[in-house]
Amino acid sequence: MSEMADLYAVDLADVVWRKSSYTAGNGNCVEVADTPGAAGVAVRDSKNVDIPAARVSRRAWCAFLASVAEDTLSA
Repeated sequence: MSEMADLYAVDLADVVWRKSSYTAGNGNCVEVADTPGAAGVAVRDSKNVDIPAARVSRRAWCAFLASVAEDTLSA
């Protein structure tokens, strides 16, 4: 299987979802969870938890976080 297929094959039923401590109380946030047995991260909308989570490789997630921290994201 490909890396992405492996990430989407993982069952997320028992993962621990977390969100930033900087999240406002208005419910507009995303939640993330480590994918068990796969080197990835699942991301979901906290208001729509029944919609399937997006999944990315750990490498891609780390690159995204670095871009946020360095303020180098562009449209």
